[in-house]
Amino acid sequence: MSKQITDLEPDYKLNDNENYMCDKQLEYFRRKLLIWKDELRVESGETLKYLREENWNEPDVSDRATVEEEVRIELRTKDRCRKLIDKIDSALMRIEKKEYGFCEETGEPIGIRRLEARPIATLCIEAQERHERFERNHNDDI
Repeated sequence: MSKQITDLEPDYKLNDNENYMCDKQLEYFRRKLLIWKDELRVESGETLKYLREENWNEPDVSDRATVEEEVRIELRTKDRCRKLIDKIDSALMRIEKKEYGFCEETGEPIGIRRLEARPIATLCIEAQERHERFERNHNDDI
């Protein structure tokens, strides 16, 4: 379980003048990730509730097809939540180890703005772009 790194004022804002990934920044992102994780758990619970309550015995073929498509969408949503929660847990572990915020490929800072937009990011922008180019080139070969 993630533990609090430092006290943080309720109105704390990220500051470029602070040392990169100082305790305050780590605590800011830890809290941001925990809030996101809780939201995903609620969403996942709503999906399960929907799946339990759904009427599976639609007599009309087109109604049944609609229900089945809705269920597929709900299951994809639940799987997306599960994968995001795994990534959040991984980011929380990196925070505990004070490895959060640094590119897994280059060791360079990922950047506050990128982490603010995508707190589970593990690659800096340059490494992410290389990774995406590589995937595009190899997917074109298939």
